Amino acid sequence: MRGAAFWVIAAVAILGTASAQEMQPPDVLVKNVTLEVVDILSKDKDIQDGDRKKLIALIETKVLPHFNFGAMTASAVGTSWGKANAEQKARLVEEFRTMLVRTYSSALLSYKDEKFDFRPLRAKPTDTDVTVNVRVLRSGLQPVAIDYDMEKTARGWKVWDVRIADISLTANYRTEFANIVRQSGIDGLVKALHAKNQSLERTAEAGAAKK
Repeated sequence: MRGAAFWVIAAVAILGTASAQEMQPPDVLVKNVTLEVVDILSKDKDIQDGDRKKLIALIETKVLPHFNFGAMTASAVGTSWGKANAEQKARLVEEFRTMLVRTYSSALLSYKDEKFDFRPLRAKPTDTDVTVNVRVLRSGLQPVAIDYDMEKTARGWKVWDVRIADISLTANYRTEFANIVRQSGIDGLVKALHAKNQSLERTAEAGAAKK
């Protein structure tokens, strides 16, 4: 599953640095920032050598501001989201965001000069919800489809879901989260995500110590 993990974080990580004030069209934003982040990955010796902290800093500063993690978390939690109070929702968003970054940051280190086919945007100028289609071209293999569901906000275009080969990132967690809520409630889900994040951090630290 390592290859699949790479494409999930690649989908999350190729958006980032354009300022909201510029209000770039969503397809232009995706293309420009994809190429910029890929350029950083290919040239930064520290990241290539496995500097996970530097990679996470790259994701935190250039990527995450362009995702609507509130909407993504709500979609992943599903119908149980309405049962959570404001504090629980804030904790869920924080833990879900942390989980995505920690789960897949190491997979991004396996990037190997793949090429990208940026498809023309099929949308009207007045649309406020669009899907931006990108295909990752791999030598000798079928292209990987990455589709970004994006919404126009006062702070620029934001991603609220990502689909890899037609599999929704948020829907992928929905059944697991629903089972936890059914057994342990919303607080149980918060605790489960926090425990998973701590485990992921310990694993990453142990891996770094071996190098």
